[in-house]
Amino acid sequence: MTTARLPLFPLNAVLFPGLVLPLNVFEERYRAMMRELLKTDEDEPRRFAVVAIRDGRETAPTGAGMPDAVNVPAERGPTDGFGPDPVQTFHRVGCIADAAKIRERPDGSFEVLATGTTRVKLLSVEASGPYLTAELEELDEETGEEAGALAEGVLRAFRSYQKRLAGASERSLTTGADLPDDPSVVSYLVAAAAVLDVPTRQRLLQAPDTATRLREELTLLRAETAVIRHLPSLPAVDLTRAPTHPN
Repeated sequence: MTTARLPLFPLNAVLFPGLVLPLNVFEERYRAMMRELLKTDEDEPRRFAVVAIRDGRETAPTGAGMPDAVNVPAERGPTDGFGPDPVQTFHRVGCIADAAKIRERPDGSFEVLATGTTRVKLLSVEASGPYLTAELEELDEETGEEAGALAEGVLRAFRSYQKRLAGASERSLTTGADLPDDPSVVSYLVAAAAVLDVPTRQRLLQAPDTATRLREELTLLRAETAVIRHLPSLPAVDLTRAPTHPN
């Protein structure tokens, strides 16, 4: 069992291995985290763990986007908003993020671009420092039975889903040449690209193996495509754009 202690960044979102995560970091507790990560040697990964908040929001109020002096305190303790026992507020399966870019702005906030690497299980949370840290166990990605065939089916279903979501006349759909063929990569890409809520994404992240994740995605895509087919009209949606997450 491989374990590690890393800085912990809770979000109202789910990060998948291989997917890019842009962050707009303005709270002091997370600024402190980024300043510490910047001390890492350039040849070493700047790693932190991302976990989704269970109910989709912090338990204390926070502002969306950049903070202001009215509804977001200048400094918040590491556990503020997460209750007396933070580990109960977070989903237990998350993802390690490797920050390839950390840029400090003149106002002290940070622009961060990270990539998900490895799934992890949250074992414990420590709040003795300026930001949360967590003891984590790395989770192996098991393939499962018939993952290759399931991946092909999911890709077909995903293309149909894209067409229905974007509209039959949309010309900027992802083509087959742009999509991977590795079952694990397919499973994470579809989980991130489909329009799903946080609980559903979390369920896909913590699937016991790739085949199980692909089976659930196939069911979800077929159901969503059937619903979209019966709607009178839908706006085009960019399935490849990743939003910036304000902390």
